[in-house]
Amino acid sequence: MIEQKIKELIGYDLPTAPKPLAAYIPAQQSGNMIFTSGQLPFKEGKLFAEGKVGNEVTEEKAVECAKISAINCLGTIKSLIGDLDKIEQIVKLVVFVNSAAGFTAQPKVANGASEFLVEVFGDKGKHARSAVGVNQLPMNAPVEIEMIVRVNV
Repeated sequence: MIEQKIKELIGYDLPTAPKPLAAYIPAQQSGNMIFTSGQLPFKEGKLFAEGKVGNEVTEEKAVECAKISAINCLGTIKSLIGDLDKIEQIVKLVVFVNSAAGFTAQPKVANGASEFLVEVFGDKGKHARSAVGVNQLPMNAPVEIEMIVRVNV
């Protein structure tokens, strides 16, 4: 049901978990909690955008990058639990924004992920969040997101 709703909203199937770029695993389950590694805005195997938000990447494009990164987090979670309908609550997001000097709209960028999750999950999608400006991200990605969810085990 959740996956069908996602497909209707984004126009394509939920992506499979990407292969890690280094020595880590994409997600870890501990009891009824799942913690994802940071997910970049990969769409169809390529970064949706590259560069610093406020320079090479517009704020609007960065909002879309946050949404794509959240979708990739959900794909990673699905690889562990098999069915996103098992998600009881999106607990927390940590959103890193590759920010140009003086860029301060990290919360607005993070809303791309937050609003999408509430649209998909309703009240179960409401979460705590940190939106942090950083100097650089892997592969020059504009956004990286970590997600914590509680699942029905």
